[in-house]
Amino acid sequence: MSKKVVVIGGGIMGLSSAYYLQNQGYQVTVIDQSNMDAGASYVNAGYLSPSHIIPLSAPGVMRKGIKWMFDKSSPLYIKPRLESDFLRWTWAFNKSCNPRHVEKAAPVIKDIAVLSQELYRDISKTENIDSHYVTKGLFMLCQTEKALETEVNIAHYANRLGLEAREVSAAEIKELEPNVEINAIGAAYFKCDHHTTPHEFMTGLKAALKNKDVQFYTNERVIDLEVNNNSIKSIKTDKQTIEADEFVLAAGSWSSMLSKKLGIKLLLQAGKGYRVNSERDTGITIPAILAEAKVAITPMNGFTRFAGTMEIAGINQNINKVRVEAIANAAKKYYPNVELTEEEKNNAACGLRPVSPDGLPYIGKSKKCNNLTIAAGHAMMGWSMATATGKLVSEIISDKKLSLDINPFHPDRKF
Repeated sequence: MSKKVVVIGGGIMGLSSAYYLQNQGYQVTVIDQSNMDAGASYVNAGYLSPSHIIPLSAPGVMRKGIKWMFDKSSPLYIKPRLESDFLRWTWAFNKSCNPRHVEKAAPVIKDIAVLSQELYRDISKTENIDSHYVTKGLFMLCQTEKALETEVNIAHYANRLGLEAREVSAAEIKELEPNVEINAIGAAYFKCDHHTTPHEFMTGLKAALKNKDVQFYTNERVIDLEVNNNSIKSIKTDKQTIEADEFVLAAGSWSSMLSKKLGIKLLLQAGKGYRVNSERDTGITIPAILAEAKVAITPMNGFTRFAGTMEIAGINQNINKVRVEAIANAAKKYYPNVELTEEEKNNAACGLRPVSPDGLPYIGKSKKCNNLTIAAGHAMMGWSMATATGKLVSEIISDKKLSLDINPFHPDRKF
């Protein structure tokens, strides 16, 4: 009889893990506290972006974060709190904001993101999932010389890592995107980046897993773990007890709450992001990030998504209208003829991204539990890294040769 694996978390990380584990012949159960139709896996910008090689914990970010702390409409808003977990995370985040860390992290981020692109295409083809996979690249649109210099330098760095990217002028932007007015002096154009429509991939992947007899328990919360000799024997939910041989922790921003029960102190903070959809024809065909505003714009299947902000203010899913308005204002500043309606803004949604202090995810086993594999902490790169993470999880549990070196992602790493 094949081994039983329980995956805790039904977002893109959990589903990707379930997919590759099922392919290895395991009996897989996915359990999630929600109905599995909302959250970060559904409201993200849809980018598969090897270009995002600079981690959130980059030089100068902490200084900006302190400045932005007093502006609730800022791209990064960190709400100060006298909580031990938050203070430990903040200390570790600050320590990671240095050039040495960026040099170590960038190649690692690039490798897992490039592998994920390949695996998204493989899954989509194998399972006949049409998720509007598009390979038009990504603009980093700039309105100031300072921002343009920064983004072009990142493009050159990406070139050295083997990624296709270049500087484009305002005239070249117009040639590539002729059907919409864009207010930018230039951009870095990352041809290496692709994009999808997230809910379509999620819907297709869930259907494929159900057809492969993966068991799903939704609206069910894990409340306790039965542990013996550094191994989990079973999990207790608010409805039942489930036994298994192996467990995967892919519960996003909630992962650290469960890991604490095992004595594993994952430094994680929930980073809230927002999205606003417009079903009107905007004329936008190439995804763009508005460099100064940190807002992402993605043409998806039948609509355009405007997304952004990083709000580190604990686990809550309240919609902050100030931040939604900031996204709308930024969009109009760069795309003068694109104006989000009140109805569109009122239908805004949010998702919580699990943010580690160093911008790298936690993938692997902790020495404190020998049958738990962790897959969490991907921050804004969750969609870009998910399929590769799922494959790595299956390789770890199957004790197979790993597709990538996972030492930089070790759950027990020191900060």
